Amino acid sequence: MTPNAASSAPSRRSFLASTAVAAAAVAGGMPLLTACGSSDNGSGGGSSGSKGEKKLLPTYVASNVVVPDIPSKNGSPIGFTGKLDLATLKTSVPKKLGKGGKVTVMSPFWGSPPKSDNAYYKTMNDMIGVDVVWQNQDGNTYDQKLGAVLASSDVPDVVVVPSWNMGGKIPTAIISKFADLGPYLSGDAVKEYPNLAAIPTDAWQRCIIGGKLRGLPMPQSYVTGIVPLYRKDIFDKQGYQVPRSADEFMALAKEITNAKAKRWACLDMKWTAFQMFGVLSGSEKPLGWNLVDGKLINRIETQEYLEALEWTRKLFAAGYVHPDAMMGKSAPDPGPKFAAGEFLIYSNNISQWWGRTAEQATQNPSFKIWGMDVYGHDGGDPTLWAEQPAGIFAFINKKASQSVIRDALAVANVTAAPYGTKEYMATNYGVQGADYTVKNGVPVKTTQGNNEVMNAYVMVASPAPTVAHPDFPDVAKAQVLWQQRMGSFTKKSSFYGQMITEPSRYTNLGDNFETLEDDITRGRKKISDMQQAVSDWKSRGGDKLRDWYKKLLDENGTAAG
Repeated sequence: MTPNAASSAPSRRSFLASTAVAAAAVAGGMPLLTACGSSDNGSGGGSSGSKGEKKLLPTYVASNVVVPDIPSKNGSPIGFTGKLDLATLKTSVPKKLGKGGKVTVMSPFWGSPPKSDNAYYKTMNDMIGVDVVWQNQDGNTYDQKLGAVLASSDVPDVVVVPSWNMGGKIPTAIISKFADLGPYLSGDAVKEYPNLAAIPTDAWQRCIIGGKLRGLPMPQSYVTGIVPLYRKDIFDKQGYQVPRSADEFMALAKEITNAKAKRWACLDMKWTAFQMFGVLSGSEKPLGWNLVDGKLINRIETQEYLEALEWTRKLFAAGYVHPDAMMGKSAPDPGPKFAAGEFLIYSNNISQWWGRTAEQATQNPSFKIWGMDVYGHDGGDPTLWAEQPAGIFAFINKKASQSVIRDALAVANVTAAPYGTKEYMATNYGVQGADYTVKNGVPVKTTQGNNEVMNAYVMVASPAPTVAHPDFPDVAKAQVLWQQRMGSFTKKSSFYGQMITEPSRYTNLGDNFETLEDDITRGRKKISDMQQAVSDWKSRGGDKLRDWYKKLLDENGTAAG
């Protein structure tokens, strides 16, 4: 992804919208793409990284209510690999913090919103002690609804804003419309809400907007969640070896591909190429900027970026890529043809590791999807770049009374409960018997649960990134260990953890880069076209944008660890 462009990388947006994954047990810690922030001057841009703003952050107090089977390491999620025993669920909220008030929440929703009087909503509201009234909006057109609501005088008590909807005037509206939560959460004040205190500090930093702590975060692992997924069952049967360099990948692709037999090696591997060649992360603002040897550079200016595109182009040119990939964003769901063995490798969100496994479990028992480790293009260790540690946020209306604010925080303290607690089960599964059943230690949602217990309460706030699949514990373990291994090669860029808003005059500066990337990899354009585009970008404002970022860095210091 390039400056100001929208990302097509497999994202949490598609993860939340996926019917298959909406029914997942737990698949936390996925990357959230295309984020931005704000300052007091929306048109002038700004950052949440000011040194003086550290005092606004809540005190971190790790939760000890439940001990994970796999602790976090190198930025990974925590993992659980055991069966679920409802009789041993812990209680993380011993008394209701809600005072019985009414709180309206507007949030994106993928699917058909359930009726407001359903058992799930009633049970959650009773547990919290708050009458939460949902104003669910179509997630696919949420940006339009969000803009209209924030421009009006009728703003709900709580509004959920995904990072990918924070473009245009939205950051300025967040500052003018939403409350400063610092008096309730900064420092030791957060200890009144223990589950919020256990949210990692990095995620809270992304909630500082316009010099105030304004948001409640959905945390995520900063380790990349874009995985080269492959058909391990076929690899094992055919004796294929997982490649450990760019050349080995190309050789393997040649060995696999047989177009006459309708078998190709892979789909578009551009995102894996970016990883192998160490290209700066471009899936979240500040979109690939980093300080290198005293100079700020953007990913599009690097040799690694061009090399990754050229390698991907060669993969297409050799005929090793499934024809569907030529369609780009309009390509069909890869699941059916991956299951049929028409291609054996594709880059996608780590959530698909579990999702595809669950899909094929009964109809194709031999099917086994797994994740390749990423290696450097030359066979050495890779250089991976950290994603942002939070990307969906809930904001509380500035006009809300203190009692409404505290009731909203009571909601968040329940929804941020860790896995293995009664509150977590209620938030993510609903009512036992009606919304889910437990068979052999595995919670299974009913039809009612799949229709009602969807992207609602989890959007207000969530616990630390967590992976747990009681039905496929080997997949949960593998996902966490993959991120731990990749985390050991992950670096944080100079602007890691900051909420960035670029000045509005640069809004469309890099709009065409992603299209150009895909044209080059598919042979419709040349590498020289990218070099010319970068030169044009620099003269049209790229160099001035660099100066703007350098000023931010000089004023605020680096947030990288």
